[in-house]
Amino acid sequence: MTIHRAAWLLLCHRSQSHLASVGKFSLRSVPKYRCWWKDSTTALRKEAASYDGQRCFTLSRVAESKKDDVAPVPTPEEQQQTTLEIATKNGKLLVKTTLADSKLQEIVIEKPAADAPVPGGESATAQVAEADLKEQLAEKNRQLAKKRIRVDFSRSSLERNFITPVRAMSDFLLKPSDLETLPKTKRRSPYEQEPAITVYWRKDVEAKAIDVWGTRENLLKECLKREIEKKMHQQNIFTVKRRLRDYRREIGSRTNVVDSEPGLFGKSGKVVLIAIAINATNCVFKFGAWLYTGSHSMFAETIHSLADTINQLILAYGIHKSTQIADSDHPYGYSNMKYVSSLISGVGIFCVGTGLSFYHGIMGLVDPHPIDDFFWAFFILGGSLVSEGATLLVAINSCRSGAKALGMSFRDYVVRSQDPCVNVVLTEDAAAVLSVVLAATCMGLSTCTGSPIPDAVGSLLVGCMLGGVASFIIYTNVAALVGRSIRQENLDKINAELEADIMIRAIHDVKGIDMGNSLVRYKAEMDFDGRELTRVYLDKQDLNTLLEEVRTFQTIDELEAFLLKHGENIVDLMGGEIDRIEMKLRKKFPEIRHCDLEIL
Repeated sequence: MTIHRAAWLLLCHRSQSHLASVGKFSLRSVPKYRCWWKDSTTALRKEAASYDGQRCFTLSRVAESKKDDVAPVPTPEEQQQTTLEIATKNGKLLVKTTLADSKLQEIVIEKPAADAPVPGGESATAQVAEADLKEQLAEKNRQLAKKRIRVDFSRSSLERNFITPVRAMSDFLLKPSDLETLPKTKRRSPYEQEPAITVYWRKDVEAKAIDVWGTRENLLKECLKREIEKKMHQQNIFTVKRRLRDYRREIGSRTNVVDSEPGLFGKSGKVVLIAIAINATNCVFKFGAWLYTGSHSMFAETIHSLADTINQLILAYGIHKSTQIADSDHPYGYSNMKYVSSLISGVGIFCVGTGLSFYHGIMGLVDPHPIDDFFWAFFILGGSLVSEGATLLVAINSCRSGAKALGMSFRDYVVRSQDPCVNVVLTEDAAAVLSVVLAATCMGLSTCTGSPIPDAVGSLLVGCMLGGVASFIIYTNVAALVGRSIRQENLDKINAELEADIMIRAIHDVKGIDMGNSLVRYKAEMDFDGRELTRVYLDKQDLNTLLEEVRTFQTIDELEAFLLKHGENIVDLMGGEIDRIEMKLRKKFPEIRHCDLEIL
């Protein structure tokens, strides 16, 4: 800056028409010295480069002469000196000029002696004062750091808790008008695609409740009184449910479905309804044939058809119940009712079908009776074979279409019991077709031999077949009810989509559970990328404003308040990012009904 001012003064001098131009220049630091160069520009640059912060330098002019000439030195009488004081932002400067014969000979720029940082001067005093101030601030910050209240994780406190208006009115018995005067804030909604919710500080709500009810004891007494009334109201739970059912009927409410399959009128429901109609018809005709012939094999077939009809009625109820929406008692819905009803069907087949078939078979061997004419029995068995075969074909086609939709083989679809109700119909009808063939064969042997023994053995064989089918149904449905994982290839696709998100560094403890009705519950522990999350937050901030705010901090209290404010905002942003990731997964994998993502 000093060199620039010297150049400015020089320019001002050259702008005066009565003064001669300067040909050669030299810069001189204190103590004064003279340097000579022919090129004035080169001289200025070299001396400026050698100037390392001295407090004074001199710019001199010497008249240009030839190589062997000696420049005349003007006498003191011929020289004229002028002093100029310039105020700068770093202090004052003295500019001394020397003129000889109306020509500029020398410029001296120096700091006044009063501003020089001599020991014991004002500058030294200012530096000492500034050092003392810094030391005082450092000591103050050290004391504040010692007094800071550390986080005690073992302490239980509700003072900083938020509370929703509904809880404020139910837990503290307040009215909406009581909450209007309380300070409130907006928080991110826990539900997807919902606006922010209004919450109150719990300590403010408690203080308001005590103010309304007089004392804390009065508030507790009123809460206890209302709790007793609530329990008395819940004692007659069946009456409450009946009234609720009547109310729904009055307003025309119907059970909503949770997926695209409309209950009994969907694919599974139609298969079950067809099976119910056919098996009920077969049961009636077989029962008549058994009354007419007294055949043990025909009795086993009658019991088989009756068991199938009852079990498929249970399946129909399970399909209807599985489409019911979730409620407070069952927050994950009723989709597992299909597996429950299928399990009951398996147990029913085993107990009723197998048990009664074995009983009549053993009684036929222990106490044989003469056989009657089996003509009408064979006729009914033939009709039953056709009807059971038609139901079996319907079930097979349904399983094939379901396996194709899921990209599975027919065998895996049946073994994994992806659609438990159709699976039960398939296995029952397959067993029914085989049992009809087996019963007809044994009855034919009894007719040819005239012995009731083959007929009794046929009843035992039908019972064994029913036991095998029941065991298979029980095994597959128990595995699903316990909590069966989805196929590994499907789980890998979901994991790959989650790991590809920019906010995720790694995922751990991944679980994908089949909930029934082709619904999946997905859970994963995520290692969140805090740097990327902070970048997203900073993208929404004015960094220049933040920088100016940080530069004004003097104490650690100011720094702590700044960090707490932005730390809370970053945590809220993390919740929003988790919601975004969950929505992205559900959009690409619609079968995910519940997505539980946790932060490590």
